[in-house]
Amino acid sequence: MKHQPDESRQDAHDAAPEAPSPVSITARAMAALRPEAASYLKGLNPEQRRAVETTEGPVLVLAGAGTGKTRVLTTRIAHLIATGRARPYDILSVTFTNKAAREMKHRIGGLIGPAGEGMPWLGTFHAIGTKILRRHAELVGLRSDFTILGTDDQLRLMKQVIIDQNIDEKRWPARSLGHTIDGWKNRGLGPEQVPPGEAQAFAFGKGGALYTAYQERLKTLNAVDFGDLLLLCLKLWREHPDILENYQDRFRYILVDEYQDTNVAQYLWLRLLAQKRKNVACVGDDDQSIYGWRGAEVDNILRFEHDFPGAVVVRLERNYRSTGHILAAASGLIAKNESRLGKTLRTEAEQGEPVTVTGAWDSEEEARLLGEEIESLQRKKHSLSEIAVLVRISAQMREIEDRFVQLGLPYRVIGGPRFYERAEIRDALAYLRVTANPADDLAFERIFNTPKRGLGDATLQTLHAFARADRIPLLAASRKLIETDELKPRARTMLRGLVESFSRWARLVENQPHSEVAQTILEESGYTDMWKKDRSADAAGRLENLKEFVRSMEEFPDLAAFLEHVSLVMEASETEGAERVSLMTLHAAKGLEFDTVFLPGWEDGLFPNQRALDESGRAGLEEERRLAHVGLTRARKRAKLSFAVNRRIHGLWSSTIPSRFIDELPAGAVDVIDAPAHFSAGASRFDRNPTPFGSSYATPGWQRAQAQTGHKFGGTFGSGTVGRSGGPRQIEGELVAKSTGSASAFTGGARVFHTKFGPGTVAGVDGNKLTVDFDKAGRKMVLDSFVQAG
Repeated sequence: MKHQPDESRQDAHDAAPEAPSPVSITARAMAALRPEAASYLKGLNPEQRRAVETTEGPVLVLAGAGTGKTRVLTTRIAHLIATGRARPYDILSVTFTNKAAREMKHRIGGLIGPAGEGMPWLGTFHAIGTKILRRHAELVGLRSDFTILGTDDQLRLMKQVIIDQNIDEKRWPARSLGHTIDGWKNRGLGPEQVPPGEAQAFAFGKGGALYTAYQERLKTLNAVDFGDLLLLCLKLWREHPDILENYQDRFRYILVDEYQDTNVAQYLWLRLLAQKRKNVACVGDDDQSIYGWRGAEVDNILRFEHDFPGAVVVRLERNYRSTGHILAAASGLIAKNESRLGKTLRTEAEQGEPVTVTGAWDSEEEARLLGEEIESLQRKKHSLSEIAVLVRISAQMREIEDRFVQLGLPYRVIGGPRFYERAEIRDALAYLRVTANPADDLAFERIFNTPKRGLGDATLQTLHAFARADRIPLLAASRKLIETDELKPRARTMLRGLVESFSRWARLVENQPHSEVAQTILEESGYTDMWKKDRSADAAGRLENLKEFVRSMEEFPDLAAFLEHVSLVMEASETEGAERVSLMTLHAAKGLEFDTVFLPGWEDGLFPNQRALDESGRAGLEEERRLAHVGLTRARKRAKLSFAVNRRIHGLWSSTIPSRFIDELPAGAVDVIDAPAHFSAGASRFDRNPTPFGSSYATPGWQRAQAQTGHKFGGTFGSGTVGRSGGPRQIEGELVAKSTGSASAFTGGARVFHTKFGPGTVAGVDGNKLTVDFDKAGRKMVLDSFVQAG
């Protein structure tokens, strides 16, 4: 799609006279400055008004959740225009989404009339970057009618570059190269600026050469990708200071929304524009910076005062969304972060219901309890559209979705498809459908060349023609064609392997558990390996979804019953506009709000997520804590946390411990719900310090909470069985037994032996509890009395 420059608007801008300086404001404009004359200022609290009226110099507005930041932004723009300080085209206002830009224009128009809606420089970083590049395209080696490539076109071009460099595309896929180059562009690095060590890390030292070749191909095609829209602006301004100065003079005032989510390239882009006038106002919340995994740098907002000496910092702490207990819980939790500028949310509303914490035996029971609570709220006339379930990873959705379908609760997934509608799940289902029903042509066609087998469109057309002529399914046609010379040798060989695989898998279904067969199919087909080799940001999540998909099959007697269940789930849809529960990840929830919010899965390893801790250490932990803060502040009236003491992780049942974030919630704002029937009376399981980053992150909050409320979660489990829908399961009491707190005789690195899990190595010691990496069973937490030196 090509974006044409808005020449008429540009002509109008160039022809317009310069706006008056603040010194030459007319008497009429001065009158407008008086508080009683400015109707748009009415209703602002003192902090909001200060953020609006501090017009000159750098301003940082720290806007906590629900404190009215959009109102401050739009009113500030209206104030600049209404007082004559600037005209609409003198103001650069940058947002992160087109939706936010449209909403701001509408609100500004509502405050000061049509003049506020004609703002040519209000838009996203990419939209504004596009407008600038089209006007100066020739200076960066492009024509003004350049094309902006979408993701699919980018990947095709990268694949061509990889093949031209004689690199194995299966070992170094185009998607991985795309992720790598996008990361460099997010940091403002052109091919010549990438550090040599990073450039050599991809494709055995050819990463830099691939980046250079990719950029040259883009220039040949007169095309850019989204990363170039800012990167080429930086290049333009650095190489042509006169053009930079023109834009610095053009923009009298600069406003930036969601500043905490800016990446390095966006930060550099803004700094260059703001260097001359320094009339830059950035609005953001360091406590809501949750996109580090896609390049956002929370340090951008943390060092604002260093970048712009003398900056005025305005803290918006008056929350208009949530009740007192919810804000107390969220503020107490985020206060544990060290990398923050600091603010405390408060409200004049009632305290409301305390934040509740509920324990469940396993994730299935957690989903059941969640569904029952939503039904209870529904019976009390609570709108389903005002209920949200926020999960840490998308794999958690499967059990919750299944439970909603069983109960007939309408729901929608925000920010992505429903679990069984995800691309990787549909692919896996297609393999199973063909295995169960060889005549399923639609399923066969979907995975015919997924993962890539060299079976292209020509082969598929030949198959279709043969199948139509003989009136047989595609798989049956494949069996006949591989015995002829109709296909090219390579295609015939690959197709024969696929046909033989389906025959083998069909035999396995008759003799092995269907979940094991599914695992075998995903591995032998190369589908799992395809995602393991994929280095894109979402590959890990797709692998987790596939594991959850295989695990979900165990609840059904056979493959046919499972496929029938999935068909019914996918058929369950609601009329658009009907009331539905919202289900989404915590990342997708930012900017939304609901009366009641459920937050399941608050367990260490899941939330905070172990991958974040492994990859980023303390910084990862703090971003996870910010994510928890975002989740809590989505709730207006009720926030309900839950955890399960057993969860299937990587296909294995593991005992889990409640999230350290639960320990950090202030006692007075939290109510511990009575433990489920599975729990017996006992000491708290929260008396622990699970963090690997030192005791500064551990607090005795739960000890105080239990002393005040009298509630405790059972910590000692006896051996026995518990009846549940999936059948009886042995309770592994030693995994969740209460620690006595006495020092263990074992030390880190010691070899031990467990009668059930076998030999292992002690990875950590906490009192008399050991974290052991067992040779075959993986990492477990056990009491030292259940192991012996080995």
